[in-house]
Amino acid sequence: MPEETTSAHAINQRIFETSLDLILVVRRNGDVIRVSPSCGHILGYRPEEMVGRSARLFLFPGDLDSTRNEMRLARRGQETRNFDCRYVHKNGRVVPLAWTGVWSEAEQQYFFIGRDMTERLQAEERQRRSQRLEAIGQLTGGVAHDFNNLLSVVIGNLELAQRLARHDETLTRRLQLAERAALRGAELTGQLLAFARQQPLHARVVEMNQCVGEAIKLLRRTLGEAITIETRLEERLWHTYADPTQLDSALVNLALNARDAMPDGGRLVIETSNITVGSDVVGTYAEVPPGDYTMLAVSDSGSGMPPEILSRVFEPFFTTKPAGKGTGIGLSIVFGFARQSNGGVKIYSEVGVGTSVRLYLPRAEDQSAVAEPAPPARLEAAKLGERVLIAEDNADVRSVVVEQMASLGYGVIEADGGEAALKRLRGGEDIDLLFSDVVMPGGMSGIELAREARSLRPGLKVLLTSGFAPATLRLSDDEHWPMLSKPYRKIELAAMLRAVLDG
Repeated sequence: MPEETTSAHAINQRIFETSLDLILVVRRNGDVIRVSPSCGHILGYRPEEMVGRSARLFLFPGDLDSTRNEMRLARRGQETRNFDCRYVHKNGRVVPLAWTGVWSEAEQQYFFIGRDMTERLQAEERQRRSQRLEAIGQLTGGVAHDFNNLLSVVIGNLELAQRLARHDETLTRRLQLAERAALRGAELTGQLLAFARQQPLHARVVEMNQCVGEAIKLLRRTLGEAITIETRLEERLWHTYADPTQLDSALVNLALNARDAMPDGGRLVIETSNITVGSDVVGTYAEVPPGDYTMLAVSDSGSGMPPEILSRVFEPFFTTKPAGKGTGIGLSIVFGFARQSNGGVKIYSEVGVGTSVRLYLPRAEDQSAVAEPAPPARLEAAKLGERVLIAEDNADVRSVVVEQMASLGYGVIEADGGEAALKRLRGGEDIDLLFSDVVMPGGMSGIELAREARSLRPGLKVLLTSGFAPATLRLSDDEHWPMLSKPYRKIELAAMLRAVLDG
């Protein structure tokens, strides 16, 4: 054999033996003549387990006819064919492969090279899922924001009506029931905004193990004796930076979901640990940015979920529970809270084995101390002569706010938008504070109004209000406007006014 031929044969053999793609040489009748060693990590078979057997024994049955057709076309046209078909792994898993194939008339053989597309298809599915959730989040956030405006009017008027009806016990009781329902609606819109990553968060340095300990006291009573709770808490756990109320809510939601997956009882494991995500392993954590995290995991020994259910669990109102047994927003809240907190969430599930949800929250930069919770709001009245300029385009909302502030003793000046507010500021009236909605039509937002107002009156106090989170409002890095979240109660409004005016 000539030296050049020997050298080419040796090179071809090295390529065959070291290829990461699957190389198959197949007879006209479909029997496998040769197969590259890569079949081991792609299909789980040793080469000798495939050689001499028909390739159709390894093909996914649903792709048999289309693959035969590709082989016929290659044989007739004497050309390279590119096509997709699936093979079945030795363990039963379906492996998607992108094939390049050619027919050799002289040797009466097919030569195929197949690339495993599993990771690529999984990445594309994650991207599609992320885009779908993003679109749902934008729609959900817009609807929730509009409902917050409506609820602001409802809650405000109910509070004012209770003050007028304080001598009528029956009417007062009915008004309180209506207010309770409106507050429940506000809680629901808050949950929708949490999914949309538009909920105002009050983050501080938190000791997660302490939060878990407090939550378990409640969960032991809630979950029942049939469910055993185990904890595996990191002793030297990093402090995290998060909203403690939303963290508690996330933990309870995960625990209740786990309970529903174990109707006959089982084991619930709550775990904390320190996790560092490097840029080289980001894919492992499904969109968790590189950095240091405090991880909270809630795992159950329940029924588990198949892939088609698992791919939709973070969508709001998606639930497999019967009517009346759940809203379908528990996991949506956890997802939104994690992403808005600059963290992430990952879920693992296997039918008949159970489910594990892992929540990643960023490590606090200052590990020295845990911040004290804010004191409860108090109903504080105005000081003598204090005047507030209210900029609100919604007449119903503005009417309620005007009456609430007047009842607190503030002098009130009304403006139906940014330009009207600036006109009042350019006048000679005494104004101690500007109270403005952020989202207003007419070309000027509350933030732009606040900037203009400060340029006109540098010492002016400003309080903004919005149903959106501050992070969504396009503030510059050096802006820190006080923000009151919609819908709010009179006691919350009173406390924020005093905090800003006295601060």
